[in-house]
Amino acid sequence: MSDLRTRLVSGLIFPLQEKFKKHTTVADRRALEASQWWPRERLENLRVERLRALLAHAGAHVPYYRDLFARTGFDPAALRSVDDLQRLPFLDKPLIRANTDALKADDAEGLARFNTGGSSGVPLIFYIGRERVSRDVAAKWRATRWWGVDIGDPEIVLWGSPIELGAQDRVRQLRDALMRTRLLPAFEMSDAKVSAFIDEIRAMRPKMLFGYPSAFAHIAAHAQRSGRRLDDVGIEVVFVTSERLYDHQRVLIEQVFGAPVANGYGGRDAGFIAHQCPSGSMHITAEDIIVEIVDRDGRVLTPGESGEIVVTHLATREFPFVRYRTGDIGVLGDQPCSCGRTLPVLKEVQGRSTDFIVAKDGTVMHGLALIYIVRDMAGVGGFRIEQESLDLTRVKVVSDGDFPADGDARIRDGMKARLGQLVEVVVEHVEQIPAEGSGKFRYVISRVSA
Repeated sequence: MSDLRTRLVSGLIFPLQEKFKKHTTVADRRALEASQWWPRERLENLRVERLRALLAHAGAHVPYYRDLFARTGFDPAALRSVDDLQRLPFLDKPLIRANTDALKADDAEGLARFNTGGSSGVPLIFYIGRERVSRDVAAKWRATRWWGVDIGDPEIVLWGSPIELGAQDRVRQLRDALMRTRLLPAFEMSDAKVSAFIDEIRAMRPKMLFGYPSAFAHIAAHAQRSGRRLDDVGIEVVFVTSERLYDHQRVLIEQVFGAPVANGYGGRDAGFIAHQCPSGSMHITAEDIIVEIVDRDGRVLTPGESGEIVVTHLATREFPFVRYRTGDIGVLGDQPCSCGRTLPVLKEVQGRSTDFIVAKDGTVMHGLALIYIVRDMAGVGGFRIEQESLDLTRVKVVSDGDFPADGDARIRDGMKARLGQLVEVVVEHVEQIPAEGSGKFRYVISRVSA
């Protein structure tokens, strides 16, 4: 049961913040908490109605889709089911890069620019409007409340994105203090840092944790080795996302923290796709997101078959994501969940992992600590960082004419600053970065045991 402070934050402070931002998050969350119990037919009717509205708006206001619909004869008004999406081509990262301006709606307001490397490490620029922000936050909020915790409950976030970590100004610090959220950097995972994280957790006594599964598993392993307890501080749930959650990680985290692990799947580009409920199912945010599973030829597969996850986000009128190829591999389920929610289930997400890397002095860091050195550099079309040993790291880069003259030196200097000045960093310019046998691109490969 939430305390007075939590009720004040979730019922007043956070809603005021969202109203100030012109977001509809509170109303959206209430609507989502009702629709999760609807009969499947009613939920499907809502999805078709929203899909038809999204595509009609795209045909009228988004140059890319206006031209596409005219060229192919596609009529959004004739759409009768989500299966009609299969008449449209896929949207992928190269298409977005080539048509970024044409994908913006001509009536869009308040667009926010985002830059993400995606699973291949190739920079992608796209835009998000207020409607999508509101719906994504509402979906995450709904899933948080499934576990008996709420906005305003004490929370520790273990994260590595410079978008978050670079925002620690006074306003952000004040907001986090009001919300009882503490943000810890996941880049460096040395023994000293991990011990300090454990101290923070024990001092704050959070009700929930949020972050990378690999980072929490690393902390849990350290706590076990050092004989420190974390199952007595009142943690009620550990939310993990951004990487594939392995079974051994779940077991270790739950054992050490004394709390269930709630897996989540999504991204800045594709949105808040699915979250695990206490009964164990990964429920898709079906009111906002249509998930298709396709094979290598683009053929839509049936539940139980493994293929690429393709997403249509129904709250992206300002910059539509329609049949967006995520590059991730997954499996849809077809069995109802015992929790009673009628939201469809993503049975499995495969191929999402980021290696830890080890510095010359033994410091263990999250792989993202190196990724950001290369990812946002001009002229980088793709890359892979391969840590061959403590003494040698190889950076393979696909570059073009915009790559800076001192780019190699900047990469070497950035890597050495993280890994150690005595480490040899070799920058190789290649024509392409090959996919692995699974079809997944890994942008960090470490052959050094962490």
